[in-house]
Amino acid sequence: MATSIKKLPKFTLGVEEEYMILDPKTRDLRSHMSKIVDGGKITLREQVKAEMHQSVVEVGTNICQNVQEARKEVAFLRNKISELATAQGLVVGASSTHPFAKWQDQEITDDPRYHNIVNELKDIARSNLIFGLHVHVGIESRDTALQLMNQACYFLPHIYALTTNSPFWEGRNTGFKAFRAKVFAKFPRTGLPEYFDSVQAYDNFLEILVKTNCIDNPKKIWWDLRMHPFFSTIEFRICDMCLTVDETICVVAIIQAVVAKLYKLLMSNTSFNIYRIALIRENKFRAARNGIEGLLIDFGKKTEVPTQELIMELLDFIDDVVDELGSREEVNYVHKILEKGTGADQQLAVFEKTGSLEAVVDFITSKFTEGI
Repeated sequence: MATSIKKLPKFTLGVEEEYMILDPKTRDLRSHMSKIVDGGKITLREQVKAEMHQSVVEVGTNICQNVQEARKEVAFLRNKISELATAQGLVVGASSTHPFAKWQDQEITDDPRYHNIVNELKDIARSNLIFGLHVHVGIESRDTALQLMNQACYFLPHIYALTTNSPFWEGRNTGFKAFRAKVFAKFPRTGLPEYFDSVQAYDNFLEILVKTNCIDNPKKIWWDLRMHPFFSTIEFRICDMCLTVDETICVVAIIQAVVAKLYKLLMSNTSFNIYRIALIRENKFRAARNGIEGLLIDFGKKTEVPTQELIMELLDFIDDVVDELGSREEVNYVHKILEKGTGADQQLAVFEKTGSLEAVVDFITSKFTEGI
């Protein structure tokens, strides 16, 4: 049977995770990132980086050819950071907010980049005590990348709902499954990206921001999805940090498959509906509030639909590309997430059972290297 394209590109992957550094006795955050980063430089080199707050460590994979490579790298990085932390008498966890830490108590990393951000944004920057998962998908053509970015926005709330893992903030149950986005929303140039009809329009937008001193470089566009300014990738930045490697790699596989399917449609001159960002923003809010347990809007039907139902429709949508990508097993882990709940659901269950936020921290750290 004839097909519109013979073979999909590889859609290479890069995964960045941000971890919290914790005191095993108090369960509070500890500003010892520099010791872990310095220790990691010997073996991890540029794969481990400081973040603005000294209780945060960022790691990044090398360019991965498939999700299996990505899994090996993420597992290796989690194990290595855990070892380095243990050597310092510390522990590591993966959640997008700490259950009770106060941002006012956190030390800022002594680096000109972060000093500049704090000088510009003041307490907005200091209070940005959050942890994220960023997924890069390789696309060589900027024109193609922009079209895929415009189209992929529709799926961001679906993906976001699967990763919700920040229900607590400064000792309170926020009522949200993902409060991280609410904290980050105070930053400028965050949230869902605008629609751009051409690369020229996109570049003109960036040029205005740089020329008027809004930004000094395009990396200060912190949207939920962006064309990376220096790499040939589109970068999904909406996700909360996942508790486990299995969850992270499932989300990575789904993101890669969404891009691959949209590319396949694009190459066969089949258009995918582009919806107003204002409508998608409504779904993002719902995903943040209720995760996989709530309702999202089906824009085609103009009705509310259970989030899990739309996630199953997403799986149907990408089904014809996952085997070629070799990621069916990883994508299918989504059924486990739907069965046991997201990180937020699990954190809330521990708190309901114990009434202890310290117990929640212990749960988070116990999951960090699970299954690897």
